[in-house]
Amino acid sequence: MPSPAKISPARRLRFIPAIAMMLLSGAAFADGTMAARTLTPTDKDRLARFEATQKSAIAEARKGGDKVDVTALDALLALKPQPILGVDIRGNYRCRTIKLGGGLPLTIYGWFNCKIDEDDIGYRLTKTSGSQRLTGHFIDDSANRLLYYGVSYIAGDKPGRYGAKADNDQVGYFLKAGQSSYRLDLPLPAFESKFDIIELKKK
Repeated sequence: MPSPAKISPARRLRFIPAIAMMLLSGAAFADGTMAARTLTPTDKDRLARFEATQKSAIAEARKGGDKVDVTALDALLALKPQPILGVDIRGNYRCRTIKLGGGLPLTIYGWFNCKIDEDDIGYRLTKTSGSQRLTGHFIDDSANRLLYYGVSYIAGDKPGRYGAKADNDQVGYFLKAGQSSYRLDLPLPAFESKFDIIELKKK
């Protein structure tokens, strides 16, 4: 079996769940070193304000959103995060974007296609249909979530490099919300909203 030290962070999840449980006893799996080296100062600040931003955006959405949309949002938020450490998240997904707060209190878009595969960095998430795309990678954060960092881009364009343009950078947390359901929470996107949720359902 490959040595965990030689495997990229998110890929390492598949090899050492038992070791992690023995050594960490449920504590956070990553020590933050990888995130500290990878994330931009702006994205570190976004994460520092994650809880406050999420709370404020949800309040705005519930207060001003359409009743049907608020019901859908509350149903999604009611799903408690499940352990993701050791889970193989690769596959094809249906995905939709939910925008909270900002100019419009709550907007739920239709379903598009996403996939999670692997490259030489590790697990990679890509939105593969629709005019607005995203792609990014994961870093271990805890037994119940992964840290995501990536970029947004327009269909037909080549994705930029993370850190090259602040308006395109994204950061957030990836959660397992059900047997085949996941959620990507993105605080303080550059445009339109205060908080984005990407809901994903495995095909």
